[in-house]
Amino acid sequence: MIKIGILGDIGSGKSFVAKQFGYPVFNADREVSDIYRNDKSCYKKIKKKFPKFITSQSLKKDELGSIVKANKKNLKKISEIVHPIVRQRMQFFFKKNKRKKMVVLDIPLLVENKLFDKNFYLIYVQSNKIEINKRLKKRPFYNKKIIDSLRKSQRSLAYKKRISNYIIKNNFKLLSLKKNIKIIKRKILDERNSS
Repeated sequence: MIKIGILGDIGSGKSFVAKQFGYPVFNADREVSDIYRNDKSCYKKIKKKFPKFITSQSLKKDELGSIVKANKKNLKKISEIVHPIVRQRMQFFFKKNKRKKMVVLDIPLLVENKLFDKNFYLIYVQSNKIEINKRLKKRPFYNKKIIDSLRKSQRSLAYKKRISNYIIKNNFKLLSLKKNIKIIKRKILDERNSS
């Protein structure tokens, strides 16, 4: 099984790019949302740590946002509770798709949490800064402070670009993007078949 890790800035279109590969995608943001909604043990742990912020019956994005806004260090505390559950789900995803030729990992903290190894192919999604900011502002719960603190908690984009095997320029035009992905997929499959 070939593992593809998608890297890039927040709002650069990583999830969109991941979907275009046509193989199973592990989307960490979607998994985290599901954990917040449905994982009772995660809810209890976060509520116990931040009782004055959590008032609803499941974890809500605006309440979690308030926790992070109150103190940047709280992001790390939340991550320490959530990330082990994400790792478990990722292992289950690998088992479920073990017969697939390729899988794609759309995990914002793939590098920071050392969730990849030398057998991965890392693909960096490069997008125009103005386009990124335009897209971020359209998101529900857009909050510049939270996005800035998320960016600060990540390795630099220059580093991620440097360690990537391939770079995809995402101009948010589907046809050219699909063409680039097809070329990269072919190169990866050829390289894997010849080794």
